[in-house]
Amino acid sequence: MVAIVAAVVALIVGFAVGRLLPGRGARPVAGAPDRPVSPLAPAASDVLDALSSVIIVMNASDKVVRSSPSAGALGLVRNTELAHVRLLELVRAVRRDGEVREVELEVARGPLGSAQLMLDVRVAPLRAQHVLLLVEDRTHARRVEEIRRDFVVNVSHELKTPVSGLTLLAEAMDEARDDSEAVHRFAGRMQVETTRLARLVQEIVDLSRLQVDDAIDEPVLVDVRQCAKEAVGHLQLLATDKGITVTTALGDPHLPAQVYGDPNLITTALRNLVENAVNYSDSDTRVSVTVHAGSDFVSVLVKDQGTGIPPAELDRIFERFYRMDAARSRRTGGTGLGLAIVKHVCANHGGEVTVWSEPGQGSTFTVRLPTAQPVPPTPPVIPDTQRKVTP
Repeated sequence: MVAIVAAVVALIVGFAVGRLLPGRGARPVAGAPDRPVSPLAPAASDVLDALSSVIIVMNASDKVVRSSPSAGALGLVRNTELAHVRLLELVRAVRRDGEVREVELEVARGPLGSAQLMLDVRVAPLRAQHVLLLVEDRTHARRVEEIRRDFVVNVSHELKTPVSGLTLLAEAMDEARDDSEAVHRFAGRMQVETTRLARLVQEIVDLSRLQVDDAIDEPVLVDVRQCAKEAVGHLQLLATDKGITVTTALGDPHLPAQVYGDPNLITTALRNLVENAVNYSDSDTRVSVTVHAGSDFVSVLVKDQGTGIPPAELDRIFERFYRMDAARSRRTGGTGLGLAIVKHVCANHGGEVTVWSEPGQGSTFTVRLPTAQPVPPTPPVIPDTQRKVTP
């Protein structure tokens, strides 16, 4: 398909370029300015604008004479220059030997940051030393492939422990089948492992979905205060059993704490933070959940008086399957995915999650989401009979 599109584009653009260049044997007029190569014929321009692929036409001086809008959007073209040296090297090689080249390239998305673009590039010669580049952005497709590959690797690794545990417990139950007390004890442990296994699988699925989708498909108006109340309600029994007091401060109810997004995802993210705070706190301590409604952001702070996080661990706690205290995670049924889910939920809502922590003093996680801006009211329609006529 790419080859067919490239051939059609090359034919149209090549024809347009040829029409704009002097014919063979034509002599330049003395004193006349050089005939411009740009713009291309209207038909060629329409084709370039209609295609979703990135199209770039280079002249003999290595200048961009025409490009599709997507070329600028991806940062491949700046003014009349190619933004990446590797693309320019391909153009010069094709101009030199006239051979079509098809390559895969990984280039920087922009001048800042470390984000990369994965590109399929086809470079073909045109008339008069002009060169055509046809580029397909495969970044999203490759990202999905990587996530699926990581999913398989992570699942195979993380499921080993609970599956092995269930196997051993089943064997122990079989050996102790005549001891009803032992069977009852092993059955209880199997139930715990089964619950942990089910939660692990569900969180892997949820996280994979969040990583593939960059935004919320059908955002609705979400009351963050309600999400915070639901998150605390889910963990109230666990906190009570551990002797931990959970308090909420929801702020002025007259100030709307609303964002656009998915209420279930936001509640899940806040629940994960509260659960972490409870799990990493000792008895007779407090966990507080505070909601601040601002003009630009709605913030939720989850503060605990727990063990705290060492500075060396702060950059890693949002990684998938990272457990700062593996033994505690096993006791509490943690999967190592909770904070990774929080991070991606915030990102998919255009927000962020940050953390402050001091070993021995506790931690504060802060979620910030863009406030839903009010829609200006539509002015009422005044019937013609009520309108005042100015003489």
